[in-house]
Amino acid sequence: MNTPISQAPSLLVVLCTCPPEAAERLAATLVENRLAACVNITGTVRSVYHWQGKVQKEEERLLVIKTTPARWQALEQKLAEVHPYEVPEIIALPVHRGAESYLRWVEESLCTN
Repeated sequence: MNTPISQAPSLLVVLCTCPPEAAERLAATLVENRLAACVNITGTVRSVYHWQGKVQKEEERLLVIKTTPARWQALEQKLAEVHPYEVPEIIALPVHRGAESYLRWVEESLCTN
C-alpha cells in the first residue's frame, strides 16, 4: 500500500537518551505540555561515551520525539530543565518527507488553542 508522501519541513524528530527510570516522566512531560505530539521510548540501549575524562558505559532509554520547528525552542528548554543529566543529549533531525495524514496529526496535536 502506497502512503501519500509530501515535503515536510515542519516536522522534527528529536533524539534524547535518558536513564530508564526517567523515560516515562520525560515523555509525559513533553506530551502534556504540547511540546511533542508523540514520544517513543525504546528498549534498553547501551551507551559508551567520554565524560569527565573517562570512558563511561550506561544502559539508557532512547526517546524519539516528534515535534515541529515552532515548538523546538520550548521543547529544548523544558527537556534541559527536567532531564536528570547535567548535559543531556538533545538532537533534532529535520524530516524531509512524510505521510500527509501523520504530518497533519503532529501539527494538530501541538496546537495549544
